[in-house]
Parts: sequence; structure tokens; C-alpha cells
Amino acid sequence: MKIGFISLGCPKNLVDSEVMMGLLERRGHELTLRAEDADALVVNTCSFIEPAKQESIDTILEAAEHKKTGRARRLVVAGCLVERYRAELRQEIPEIDAVLGTNEIESIVSQCEGGALPAGGEDGYLYHDLTPRRLSTPRHFAYVKINEGCDHPCSFCIIPQLRGQFRSRRFESVVNEARRLFEGGVREINLIGQDTTAYGSDLGVRDGLPELLERLAQLDEAGWVRVMYAYPNRVSGRLLDTIARHEALCPYLDIPLQHASAPVLRRMRRGGGAEIFLDLLERIRSTIPGVAVRSSFIVGFPGETEADFELLCQFLATAELDHVGCFRYSDDEHSASYRLDGKVDEQVIRERHHRLLTLQREISRRNNRKLVGRRLPLLVGGPSAETDMLWEGRLQTQADQIDGKTFITRFPDGVQPRPGDLADVTIESVADYDLVGTVENISSPAAREAKPLLPVLQ
Repeated sequence: MKIGFISLGCPKNLVDSEVMMGLLERRGHELTLRAEDADALVVNTCSFIEPAKQESIDTILEAAEHKKTGRARRLVVAGCLVERYRAELRQEIPEIDAVLGTNEIESIVSQCEGGALPAGGEDGYLYHDLTPRRLSTPRHFAYVKINEGCDHPCSFCIIPQLRGQFRSRRFESVVNEARRLFEGGVREINLIGQDTTAYGSDLGVRDGLPELLERLAQLDEAGWVRVMYAYPNRVSGRLLDTIARHEALCPYLDIPLQHASAPVLRRMRRGGGAEIFLDLLERIRSTIPGVAVRSSFIVGFPGETEADFELLCQFLATAELDHVGCFRYSDDEHSASYRLDGKVDEQVIRERHHRLLTLQREISRRNNRKLVGRRLPLLVGGPSAETDMLWEGRLQTQADQIDGKTFITRFPDGVQPRPGDLADVTIESVADYDLVGTVENISSPAAREAKPLLPVLQ
């Protein structure tokens, strides 16, 4: 069979799609980028917030049309939306032939082939290093999921309902997968999980993430290793020391703080506050030279007053974070925050969202200006998607998709660049979020025998 995949949502969801594609290929099926050529279509859904839920539903309906106009004879819906609306999906969209929850992805082969629906997945599914996996990212870049599920009680979040209790992969499983990826030409691995800083805690290992990073940094073929989704109260001194000690570990931390007002954070069931977070940032910056810190925030959370929002803006002005994501609060009937009073008017939420992003845009530009004239390590990505006149890449302080890019205006004479080259770039100018520079030399050429890209429908 020819099977087309549509993967929505976060990188954690993308890894699930890659595992399902690997299982199908092992069975002998062919993956296709053309939905009209597919015998079966798989939509791996997201439902974290209302816009994501709507996007998933719209995508399912679009895929269903191919059963009328194309050769598709089977539509399988997987992922988080299934965990919430399994029965409703089958009832409201009869074109769906099978549904798979987040713990049922191993049943993807039987469901694409028309087998019986599973009675229910086993709790706690987590792939391992021997699980077949078909990467869909550029060949020099990959995500590695080190844990799954979550035990945090955040009132705005339904991840524990969608993904189950927290569980970690074994150390050797992660190390073996990373070794194989690096040996295959991957130059950057992003470690992901609902809370990467809790890694190993369920295995009886305290501060397991630094131990894992130590082992990854010492692999013979190690490229860059980046840590995503760190929980603020678990960022330990040992973790910071470990990142500072190894060149392979990107000087970068993604720490979703969610807010700076202590009363709002208490209603979020997270704790902390502006002063605590500023102390944390001071520890991070004093330990890791040149570190970039990314965070995300929610505006318009129930009970957020204008004073709370102003405190958040003051915190951002003081913290001068390198990268910031901002989300408008979205009510979800399955979350604890749904039952909170003090709901903020939607128009007010939109205005606060705009004000915060405007503030952060100027902060990001100021931070970027400090990089002009500096020579920094660069991972070459390839020809720019925005203009055919430039190439683009990323610094160790720029995560794929969510942060800015570095546009390359010139390579050394006679050099034929390839995606995955490790180079040195001198920054010449900046924009709000992006950088522009000249590559001085290719310090580590990409492998010439690259495996073909692995398809996920867009």
C-alpha cells in the first residue's frame, strides 16, 4: 500500500508519526508525499488548545475528501484528539475507518491494512532504540523523545489526560538511538519530553538529565545536543555545569515559565514568581557563557488582572530573554482552569498578547545587535525557503522552527556548501528575530552519502 501521513502539533507528536511510519515501512508499505496517490491516509492529531483542535478536525475533513476524489480507501486518525473524542469522531465523521490513541500507535499497521480495531492500548507506551522510526526532519537534524507523559498538576494543561503518567526511557536506549543518529549523519539532536528535567526520576535516578547529557556529549560522533522543555524548579546546578562543560551541548535552555505574577502562577498550580525566575536566570547566565534562554507565557489566564499583566511585562523587560513564545489563554472543558472564575474578555486577551509580543520584539532586536561582529558556530540548513538568493542556517542559540534563523550572504570562494555542514559565521546585521552573516569556513563538512528525506505530508 501507499500511505500518506499528516502530522500536526508538537515535535513530540512528530516523533510518534515517525515511529508509525517506521512500523509501516518495516511491514513493506510505501510512504508517499502525494495524498492523491495514497491508498490510506493517516492524520496524527493535536488537541492541546482550541485552535489546534480545530486544525485537526479541518485536516481530517480534508483528508476524508480524498476518499471521494482520490484512490484512498482508508482513513486512520491518531493522536491526542482521539484520546479526547474517540466516540465523537467516529460518529460525526463516518469517513474515519480507525482511530488510535497515543498509547495505541503500535496498532498502526493493522489499522491501515483494515484489521480489527484495538480493544484499547496499554498504558505507558514509549518507543525505544530498536523501534523502527522513519525520520521526517532534514537529514542533519532529529528529535529524540527521552520521556513521555507528565505528573505536573498545571491547571491549564490536559497533557496528563492525553499522554498518561510520566515515564522515562532507559539510559542505554536513548544513548544507542543518539549514537545511531549521529553515525548516520545527523548533526543536531533535540531532546524532548513533557518535562525533560524530570528524566530518570521514575527510574530512581536523581538529576538524571545531566547524567544523560554527559553520556551523549562523549559519543565519538557527537554533534550538537539541545535540551527542550525544562521545568523551572528542576533546573539544577549540575545541569548547568554539565551544559557549560561540553562543546557538544548547545548553550541553550527552553524553560516555559508561563507567567511572572505569583498569584497567577498559583492559580496555574505552578508556583514561582518574578524574583525567583530572575534569580534562576542569573544562575543560568553566570554558569553558561553565551547561553540563550527561551520561554513561553500565557496571557489572559482566568484571574489575570491588569496589574498581573504589567508585572509580566516588567519581568520581560528586566529578564531580556532571547526567545519568547506567547499564547492566548484558551478555555478547555477538560482542564482544571475551565472551572476558575475571573475569565478575561477575549478582546483584552488579544490586546495583551499584542502588547507582550511588541515588547519582546524590541528586546530580541537589542539582544541580536550584541551579536554583530561576532564569529559563531553555525549549522548550515540549506537554501532559504524565503528567498532563492540566500542560504540559511542556525546558531547553537537558535532552535529549529521556533526561534529565528541566520541567513547566509556569502560562503568562501570555491566552497560548495551542503545542508548539515558545520561552519563558522560572522554576524553582519540583524532583524527583529533573524541574523545575517558571512560563512568564514566549513569546519566539518556534511556526509556526502546522505539518506533520502523521509516524507510527511504538509
